[in-house]
Amino acid sequence: MVLTNKSMFITQYRKWFIGFSVLLVIAGIAIVGTKGLDYGIEFTGGSVLEVSYDTRPDIDTVRESLNQNNFEDILLQPFGDTGYVLRTEPITEEKRRQLVSAMRVGESEMSIERYNAIGPSVGRQLRVKSLYALIAVSLGIILFVAYAFRKVTYPVSSWKYGVVAVIALLHDIIIPIGILTLLGIEVDTLYVVGLLSILGLSVNDTIVVFDRIREALAENQEKNKKEDFIMTVGGAIKDTITRSIFTSLTLIVVLLVLYLKGPAATQTLSLVLLLGTLVGTYSSIFLASPLLTFLVSKKEEKK
Repeated sequence: MVLTNKSMFITQYRKWFIGFSVLLVIAGIAIVGTKGLDYGIEFTGGSVLEVSYDTRPDIDTVRESLNQNNFEDILLQPFGDTGYVLRTEPITEEKRRQLVSAMRVGESEMSIERYNAIGPSVGRQLRVKSLYALIAVSLGIILFVAYAFRKVTYPVSSWKYGVVAVIALLHDIIIPIGILTLLGIEVDTLYVVGLLSILGLSVNDTIVVFDRIREALAENQEKNKKEDFIMTVGGAIKDTITRSIFTSLTLIVVLLVLYLKGPAATQTLSLVLLLGTLVGTYSSIFLASPLLTFLVSKKEEKK
């Protein structure tokens, strides 16, 4: 069937958009499989120390002081404008005091901003619980969408709306994870919070489009109007695309400013949310709804 209405562009070329998403997902999985996730101490166990100075000393001077005190294997990174963050394996209280002493370099006044120590067993538990949280949210979304669309049985069963929504969510999770892994971003608790937030933000956009499809199907039934499902979906996308884009742009601007100008402690969270919003906006328009039409076309081919 040839579609001449310009509003049907997305559904007409759904195979291209779905194929593009599949390529991005495969690339994300390949990146993670090749480089692996860089888990923070919250998931592997270890100690993290954040210190700040009135005038931050040169990093080479700090490294020299650490080496002189037998702390050669510590990861040292600048933190904010005046501080450093150190990550190491779990250490004793005596070692912690020695580490703090080694960080007092020159005449600059130093203050301890944060010190956390997490055992390996606790880290493993956090990793498992984070995975369970992602699975639980995905199952909850399937059940919720299936219930919300329980009166929609034709041409797509209600539970398939939930499955398609979760496929879109997996797309919205895997692609940002691949980009973040490529950038070398460490997986910490804020990283996981960002992923869980992406699930909520993304499914919201997807359900807005699905709801418009449901309304259009109900209107067609009331008016006894026979319209191809691909046309119904295309019209629903046309009706909601402006709202989706402008809503996402508002959030993107805020997250971009927070990432560029906000405190270093929130940079990971803002970057995860920024990538998730971009990918989620794409999937709600170019992936989720076209997938519904793809399922219907396959169903019709079987008939």
